[in-house]
Amino acid sequence: MAHALELPGKYRLDRDSYLAMQSVYYPGFTVGGAAEPLSILIVLMQSQIAVPWLAVLALISLIVMHAIFWTVTQPVNRFWLTGANLSGLGASIFAGAPAAERDWMVLRDRWEYSHLARAVCAAIAFVALVIDSTL
Repeated sequence: MAHALELPGKYRLDRDSYLAMQSVYYPGFTVGGAAEPLSILIVLMQSQIAVPWLAVLALISLIVMHAIFWTVTQPVNRFWLTGANLSGLGASIFAGAPAAERDWMVLRDRWEYSHLARAVCAAIAFVALVIDSTL
């Protein structure tokens, strides 16, 4: 959600400012992002499911959110961090081939809109679970 809320401000940045800004997210968001799979476990372990289709909706939304990350966002992350000196968890997560695209504006759009789509998925899952827990 944080990345989605930044979108309007980041679109005002020139290339050099935008690329400099991208490096500030690591390793902080790496640690927070590593906790995201726990959200799927929480949905699966919820003991009192009043409306099963709401829990299924939440689960599907979270799975789609993660699929977007690994297929769209992560290759761009690897591109942003090409040549960065990473270690530990960050090095293992960001290892691998970066996005083949080299146009920074295309990569920016892909990265920003993938986070917007992920925020929508997270919101759907959250609302579904809140509704389910009040029934």
